[in-house]
Amino acid sequence: MQTKKLPAGLHRDTLAVRTALAPSQYGENAEALYLTSGFVQPDAETAAHRFAHPAEGYTYGRTSNPTVTSFEQRLAAMEGTEAAIAASTGMGAILMLCMGLLKAGDHVICSRSVFGSTMALFGKEFAKFGVETTFVSQTEVAQWQAALKPNTKLLFAETPTNPLTDVCDIQALADVAHKAGALLVVDNCFCSPALQRPVELGADLIIHSGTKYLDGQGRVMAGAICGPSKLIVDVFAPIVRVAGMTLAPFNAWVVLKGLETLNIRMQAQCANTLAVAQWLQDHPAVSRVYYPGLTSHPQHELAMRQQSGMGGAVLSFDVRGVGVEQARANAFKVIDSAEVMSIATNLGDTKTIITHPATTSHGRLTEAQRQDAGIGQGLIRLAVGLEHVDDIKADLSRGLDTL
Repeated sequence: MQTKKLPAGLHRDTLAVRTALAPSQYGENAEALYLTSGFVQPDAETAAHRFAHPAEGYTYGRTSNPTVTSFEQRLAAMEGTEAAIAASTGMGAILMLCMGLLKAGDHVICSRSVFGSTMALFGKEFAKFGVETTFVSQTEVAQWQAALKPNTKLLFAETPTNPLTDVCDIQALADVAHKAGALLVVDNCFCSPALQRPVELGADLIIHSGTKYLDGQGRVMAGAICGPSKLIVDVFAPIVRVAGMTLAPFNAWVVLKGLETLNIRMQAQCANTLAVAQWLQDHPAVSRVYYPGLTSHPQHELAMRQQSGMGGAVLSFDVRGVGVEQARANAFKVIDSAEVMSIATNLGDTKTIITHPATTSHGRLTEAQRQDAGIGQGLIRLAVGLEHVDDIKADLSRGLDTL
């Protein structure tokens, strides 16, 4: 596997365009898409060697693929980690993480504000296998410290969170984890390496849903773990080979090309989001806006330090309404009045997406879990795209102005 040779010290924008395997004998400038399930070996001895040492050659699509390798190398370079390993989805990456690092009797500390499926995976599915999880406040470091046990193996956080955009202090949580002999894992889906590199703040492993901003146009599913080579090669790679949460080459190629425009997309979408958030703050039908780029956000200063001075491209807001039923009805009215925005649950697209978290992304949680996470029936999440900001505001006004 020959990697394209690049000089040291290149900026992230350059790494996002240039990091990949070396071109084939045909000298293609765009990275090749290798759609094959198997690879022909020159002789039996080489075949035996590559099956024994999968990192040194390609044998079978479930084990590795050149297009997938290029995606992994590019993402690792952008995150500043030694290596990365791809998965079929972001949740597949978290499953790989758990299968590789946890066993019966282990303990995990997790933010109670993470994505609903992440909460279910830790709190329900892995509980079946004897892994205990304690859910704590995203922002209160003292709660993470107090939750530590002798068998704590992982601290898991996403920052900012989905959908309330709470920001954790990555460096502080890294210190808590390392003093206890545990690892800190950060889901960097919302910010991407264009805004935030958690490894520079002490995180050990980075989780990605490439479905979101890494692709950026809502086309394919993908996931990845970024981290030290020892864990990627010795711990996680064997799980992918055995369990089969393999990223398809076509999906890898799409996200690989998406990475090339990640930085400029994020800058434009962050600018749009800040403008919409500032406008929503002043709307009489809105009681609260959740966005790290606003000075009113509780972790605004921390977010500006950790996130390259930008607040990200996701915001949430509460519509006014007396009681649970009215709040939900008002939220539905705003969503259903949209004529430009897409009603969907994904995020990271160039098209603005509007959704009701309490009945979609967090709909399978209990009401108590939703209340603990601060997700009310009047909450709307907006993943802001690249439309003109005035058109986004006008689309929101169609419903907000009638409340």
